[in-house]
Amino acid sequence: MPLSTPAKNTLIWGAIVLAFVLALWLLGPVLTPFALAAVLAYVLGPVVERLHRGARKLTGLDFPRWLLVLLVELLALLLVLGLLLLLVPVLVREWPLLREQLPALLDRLNVAVQPWLGQLGVTVSLDLAGLKSVLMKHLGGNLEDSMASLMRSLQIGGSLALTLLGHLVLIPVALYYLLLDWQRLLRLMREWVPPRLHAACDSFVHEADEVLGHYLRGQLLVMIVLAVYYSIGLSLFGLDLALPIGIFTGLAVCIPYVGFGVGLLLALLAGLLEFGGMDGGLGRVTLMLTVVYGLGQLVESFYLTPRLVGERIGLHPLAVIFALLAFGQLFGFVGILVALPVSAVLLVAARRLRRSYHGSSLYRDGSGADKA
Repeated sequence: MPLSTPAKNTLIWGAIVLAFVLALWLLGPVLTPFALAAVLAYVLGPVVERLHRGARKLTGLDFPRWLLVLLVELLALLLVLGLLLLLVPVLVREWPLLREQLPALLDRLNVAVQPWLGQLGVTVSLDLAGLKSVLMKHLGGNLEDSMASLMRSLQIGGSLALTLLGHLVLIPVALYYLLLDWQRLLRLMREWVPPRLHAACDSFVHEADEVLGHYLRGQLLVMIVLAVYYSIGLSLFGLDLALPIGIFTGLAVCIPYVGFGVGLLLALLAGLLEFGGMDGGLGRVTLMLTVVYGLGQLVESFYLTPRLVGERIGLHPLAVIFALLAFGQLFGFVGILVALPVSAVLLVAARRLRRSYHGSSLYRDGSGADKA
């Protein structure tokens, strides 16, 4: 039986969508920097537009768009560098302490771990003398020598280092061109939409844009709350570097899991170096990490993100957790980054499909509403 025209159109569009998804899956590693640049362009695009309108209103001059794009991208880069510079006082203060206290810390760690492993029936013989010799050889020089050694190791690794370097170069370049031609790209994408669907498409894009705006504001609020929480929590335990580590951890949660993990490692290192030589120092560090970071992760995962982000975009708390896990499994690190924004857009699409289905004869006939 020949297919009707609507059925043929459905099959064609289904094949196009399937081919598009397959291409994304196959080209995932190549598309990673472009995906990150597109996310940043969506966030920074309104900033460029508002800056353009504001500059024209204040000065009466129509500044070149490329100049405004460079300015906005430079400010964004400075914000990222500012976040990374929070690590400078940590490295400057803790590096000498690490060289000084590392042998004693290894001895204390061995004494604490061996009885615990013995209770579990595990026998491990640690060559502490050899381990100390290797670590002190790498830490014996200054920070610049150690960084040079690290760079030589990355050069030996080759592939990973080149990939990271390529992404660091490609993302700003892609971001510049996306911001420069953002409006033109939107018009080109709109031209692919049949004219009879322009109104529905514009309405969908407007609704999705509102939902994504709620997501960004909610995520920013989560970052601020957690930065304050971690700074205060670490300060209450007497950690000298509580402020930079707490602010870094809170702001870095925009990168799910990775930001929290780096902040936890920094707090662990700082705590061991500051409290490790004291009586009960290891217990104090363990208690600090358990209370501050354990409670912080629970509050962020099960309350702040679901409530301040999930509820703002209309996602159930369980849907937020599932989206992060599912996108991470399918698309890796980039999937985790875009999980909630993409889920917000899919939610808008699902709402419209539900309204369309409820208004169709299929739903009404199935419910018996039209039958007397």
